[in-house]
Amino acid sequence: MSNPLYDTLLGPRSQSDKVFLHLPAGDVVSYAAFVGRVSQFANALSDLGLQPGERVALQVEKCPDALALIFGCIQAGVIFLPLNTGYTPDEVRYFVENSGARVLVCDPSRAEVLGVVAAGYDAGCETLGPEGGSLAIRADAAPTTAPVAQRTGEDLAAFLYTSGTTGRSKGAMLSQNNLLSNALTLVDLWRFTGDDVLLHALPIFHTHGLFVATNVILAAGASMVFFPKLDADALIDWMPRATSLMGVPTFYTRLLDNPRFDGDMARNMRLFISGSAPLLAETHRLFEARTGHRILERYGMTETNMSTSNPYDGDRRAGTVGLPLPGVEAKVCDDTGSELPRGEIGGLEVRGPNVFQGYWQMPEKTAAELRDNGFFITGDLTVMDADGYVTIVGRGKDLIISGGFNIYPKEIEELLDAQPGVLESAVVGVPHPDFGETPVAVLVPLPDQVPDLEAVGAEVSARLARFKHPRHMELIDTLPRNTMGKVQKAALRERFAGLFSG
Repeated sequence: MSNPLYDTLLGPRSQSDKVFLHLPAGDVVSYAAFVGRVSQFANALSDLGLQPGERVALQVEKCPDALALIFGCIQAGVIFLPLNTGYTPDEVRYFVENSGARVLVCDPSRAEVLGVVAAGYDAGCETLGPEGGSLAIRADAAPTTAPVAQRTGEDLAAFLYTSGTTGRSKGAMLSQNNLLSNALTLVDLWRFTGDDVLLHALPIFHTHGLFVATNVILAAGASMVFFPKLDADALIDWMPRATSLMGVPTFYTRLLDNPRFDGDMARNMRLFISGSAPLLAETHRLFEARTGHRILERYGMTETNMSTSNPYDGDRRAGTVGLPLPGVEAKVCDDTGSELPRGEIGGLEVRGPNVFQGYWQMPEKTAAELRDNGFFITGDLTVMDADGYVTIVGRGKDLIISGGFNIYPKEIEELLDAQPGVLESAVVGVPHPDFGETPVAVLVPLPDQVPDLEAVGAEVSARLARFKHPRHMELIDTLPRNTMGKVQKAALRERFAGLFSG
């Protein structure tokens, strides 16, 4: 028995003077220094009495020590719960209670209120932030070497809680093998080597920034520029010294909006990757025209890490999330789990070493979404073409059933997005007294333009069946999004819920 995550990602680098982290101010952290700091946090956790398999909840700002603490949990065999820094104390209370966390680590500025939350469940409260904190002080006093807890690949490494848009958040249980298999697959698929320098401006409480970006860099023995948050000017400043960027669509629209960003700035880059939310085909086209680079779009979920990707070599098709990863099976199914013919819309199901172990303390939810044969029901409506490329057309809950007809919002949105003056759109179903529900569209204008809604409506009428026509269209400044850039359609449904109720 060993500790696969630690042994693969950190063990080989423990004596390396190579730079692991470039910090925006110009400081660097070598692999050896980072591994030493990881051991200090592993010792600090052990000194708090934490045993392998126990849980630690982390709501901390992005900084090198936060990353070291996460890997300190791995070294100590402790299951970690990285929490969105935007969660309220009431939301954090639920995560601490549900997980049975022994310790809650928070930013020093939140210590007073979250200390009360932790105490309510007999959990300790420690602080950690960019400027230090009580757990940083404990780590400072600890040795830079520590025992590595013995764990198997099937042992749990982390809980990632879902966003909770359809009820209480669910703790997805991710094993060491889940995380490690995905990282090693992506290193090979995306051609990462020790020569790469990744621009890392993603949060580290999410699978994208932590389990994809960070783990891929560690597995490749590469380096990354560790930004506290997205800053387009800072990305541009560092881009000539980097080779790759992983981001959400917002990263790419911000870069395109910046007059400093051009092909010359991207001359040293070999790869731009986008995920966590759909990338507009228009953004894909504009980015290629500006830089000569075709963005590589991929698809994953909290429960599965990455499942599909456009190819590194070959056809990166705008509007699709590519092909199933090596070792991952994907199929489009009806409600019974029976596979549908290519070209038909259905629910995407995936199976492979990346798929999680189930939901913590929710056996009914696990049974409802993880089939006995190992296929996970993603809840995404998709279509797979003859070549195996997957296109996401919406979430299952976004399906609109109007007067008995199925309406897929993506079909309407693609038409609306193509209209003059429209940057992007979102279509949701809202209650209707005659049809049960009916589509409503909101459109975001391009800068300094005002779409002609009458002309847009005429184009929709000419192109789509009548039952698909939005019964209301409205211009808004921006679409509501979460921290990873996903459009929050639940907020739009709530906003327009009474539109046809009289």
